Amino acid sequence: MEWDVLIAIFPSVVVDGLVLGFVYAMIALGYTMVYGVLQMINFAHSEIFVTGAFVGAEILLIMQAGGTLGALHPLALLAVIVLVAMLVSAVLAVAVERIAYRPLRGAPRLIPLISAIGVSFFLQDAIRLVESLWRNAFYLTYPVVEFFDLRIAIAGDIDVPIKSILVVVASLLMLVVLTLFVNRTRLGTAIRAVAEDQAAAGLMGINVGRMISLTFLIGGAMGGAAGALFGVQFGTINPYTGFIPGIKAFTAAVLGGIGNVPGAMVGGLVLGMLETLAASYMSLLTGGAFGAEYKDIFAFSVLILILMFRPRGLLGEVVREKL
Repeated sequence: MEWDVLIAIFPSVVVDGLVLGFVYAMIALGYTMVYGVLQMINFAHSEIFVTGAFVGAEILLIMQAGGTLGALHPLALLAVIVLVAMLVSAVLAVAVERIAYRPLRGAPRLIPLISAIGVSFFLQDAIRLVESLWRNAFYLTYPVVEFFDLRIAIAGDIDVPIKSILVVVASLLMLVVLTLFVNRTRLGTAIRAVAEDQAAAGLMGINVGRMISLTFLIGGAMGGAAGALFGVQFGTINPYTGFIPGIKAFTAAVLGGIGNVPGAMVGGLVLGMLETLAASYMSLLTGGAFGAEYKDIFAFSVLILILMFRPRGLLGEVVREKL
C-alpha cells in the first residue's frame, strides 16, 4: 500500500519540484551574472529579490484598495507587476554596487563579501522600516487573483495552477533572453570581455565600470522578476523571506556551475526536484521518523557534497584564463 502511495503522488511531486526549481533558477541567474564578472558572491541579492516581491505586493494592494484590481486582464496585470519589480530591483542593485561594492573594488575578496552581508542586513531592516511606516505591517499577503489559481489539466489526473505554468514560462524566457544577450549582442560581448580580463578590456576602450553596473542591473532585474513571481506563486512575504530561497539559489548556482548561465537553470531544477522529493517521500520512507522539515538539511547536504567532489558544478564553473 505504501508503494502505491509513493507512485500515486510521484507526478504531482515532479510538477511541484519543477516549479520550485524554476524559482530557484531565476534567483540563481542574478548570483551567476555578478560572479561571472566580478568573481564575487553578492549575498545582498536575496534582499534584491524580496524587494521585487514587495513591489509586486504593493502594486496589487494599491489596486485592490482603489477597486481597480480587475481593470486589467490578469496576464497584463502580471506583466505590469513583474516589469515594475524588475525596474525597482535593478535600480536598487546598481545603487548597492555603487555605494557598497565599487569603493572596495580591488580589495581582498573577503572585504566585499563582508560588505555584501552588511548590505543584506541593512536592506532587510530598511524594507521592514518602510513597510511599518507605510502599512504598519511588514508581513504582506498577495491579493487573490482567481485567474492565477485556475487549474489546467496537463496529463491524466494531473492539473497545475496557471500561476505555476507562468513561473515556468517566465523562467525559461528569462534564460533564453539572457543567454542571447550575453552571447549575441555587443554589450554582452563587452561584459564577457570584462569578465575575462578587466585591464585588457579597459585598454580596448570598454568602460569597465559601466559594464559592471550593467551586470548588477541585469542581475537585479532577474531577482526582481523572481520576487514578483514568487509572491504570486506562494502568496505571503516578509522582509526575511529572501534569506532561505536566496541561500538555496546560491546552492543551485554552485550546483550548476557558478558563473555559468545555463548551469544556474540546471542547478535550480536539480535542487528543486531533490528538495521536493525529500519533502514528499522522507516521511513515508522512514515511517514518520523524518518529515518535510528536514528538506533544508537535504538541500544543504547537496551543497557540501558538490563542494567536496565537484567544486566546479555540473556544467563547470566559468573561470578566467590568464595568458
